[in-house]
Order: sequence, then C-alpha cells, then structure tokens
Amino acid sequence: MNLPNKLTVARVCMVPLFMIALLMNTAESRIVAAVIFALASLTDMLDGQIARKYNLITNFGKLMDPLADKILTAAAMVCLVQLGDLAAWIVVIVLFREYGITGLRSVAASENIVIAAGIWGKVKTVCQMIALILLMLKPQIVALCGIDLGLWLMYVALALTVYSGVDYVVKLNKQISWS
Repeated sequence: MNLPNKLTVARVCMVPLFMIALLMNTAESRIVAAVIFALASLTDMLDGQIARKYNLITNFGKLMDPLADKILTAAAMVCLVQLGDLAAWIVVIVLFREYGITGLRSVAASENIVIAAGIWGKVKTVCQMIALILLMLKPQIVALCGIDLGLWLMYVALALTVYSGVDYVVKLNKQISWS
C-alpha cells in the first residue's frame, strides 16, 4: 500500500478517536477532538498532493479518498448535532449535496466523463473543515470573542456547498446526455 493510501486509511481510523473525544464533551476533550480532526483534514490535502506528484494514483485511492472525506465530515456534523452545536437542517443540506454529487459523478464516469473538482468545491471543503474545527472549539471560541465563529463560518460553508453543487451540475449538464 502506497503512502497516499496509508494516509487515507489513517484518516478513516482517526474518525472514531475524534468522535469519542468530542462526545466526551469536556473543554479538554473538545480540544483533543479538534486537533485530531485537523490532523485528519490535513491528510486529505497531503494524500492528494503526494499521489499526483509521484504518480501514485490508484483505484483504491480514487474510491477511498472521497469516501474518507465524507465519513470524516459526516461524523463531525452528526456529533455536533447531537451536542446541540449544529442544526440538523444544515447537515441534511450538506449531505444531500455530497451524496448527490457523488451519484452524478458515478453517472458521468459510466459515460467516461470526468469533471474535475472545481475551485468552489475546494474552497467549500476548506471552509467546512475550519468551521467544524471552530464548532468543536465552540466553548473556547465563544468565551474568547463572545460569538460563535464556527456557526457563522458554517453558514458561509453552507452557501459554498450549495453554490459548488449547482456549479458542478451545470458543468456536468453541458457534457452528458440524459436520454
């Protein structure tokens, strides 16, 4: 197994660890959860860069990398809903977009059409990851500045989620025959 694939597997293995820490819901455990989540998020950036730079792209990586990302973010959002730090309707919209685009990518792939991730999807991902980290640190952030920066950034990420999803559908619609 090559290094990018090992990083992807490590990201999946970090999910239960940050979930346990987050759901313990103490000030200290939330910091630990945020650190683990941040490290897991960084592996997402690293595995792709390494795979492209050293031509280590594999079928395993093509399948597991996006799946690992969805597992990581979905787990964080569900835990934050359980803790009362994130509204379920936000999570439903984000997951609808993620799984909808994944389904459309499968349809496109069946017709040998590949639409690369656009800049808006990448910005959405970074914004979402930072928002989730800030939400994990909500007690400390609110105590520090008096406002819930994580929630505000999650609203920005939500807008980017919708916009990047629409952008992807428009690009795909130009290239695929739906009949």
